[in-house]
Amino acid sequence: MEHWLWIILPALFFECKGADRVTQPTGDVIAAEGDTVTLDCTFETTRANPTLFWYKQEVNNFPKYMLKCFSNTVENAADFEKDRFNAAIINKSVPLKIQKLQLSDSAVYYCALQPTVTGNTKTLYKNLWSKDNTILHNIH
Repeated sequence: MEHWLWIILPALFFECKGADRVTQPTGDVIAAEGDTVTLDCTFETTRANPTLFWYKQEVNNFPKYMLKCFSNTVENAADFEKDRFNAAIINKSVPLKIQKLQLSDSAVYYCALQPTVTGNTKTLYKNLWSKDNTILHNIH
């Protein structure tokens, strides 16, 4: 039986400071289990060596740190293996590549430019959801 995954790309336009900003295209990415997808994220910054992050937010949960990119380095969180989740800064973009898709990959994905929100994650959760993001559930 083939399973389909829904990955949501929220309409994001985060401004960090001054001319710094991150932009993700809107829309859903629909792919089959086992496929590979690339999620786009572009940014503008005045920093010479920017640091960018990717987060995954599952239904009814807080955003979870996945990885960070800086210079030619990528550091993955323990739950996100490098053989499945990878990103690299290419000019003014930091696309996230997810390989060997699993149903558990269905989520909303966010990229962020350092400095990111720090401190109270409950406030971050509330603010992210105040934009009325729609989450689609796994389809079996």
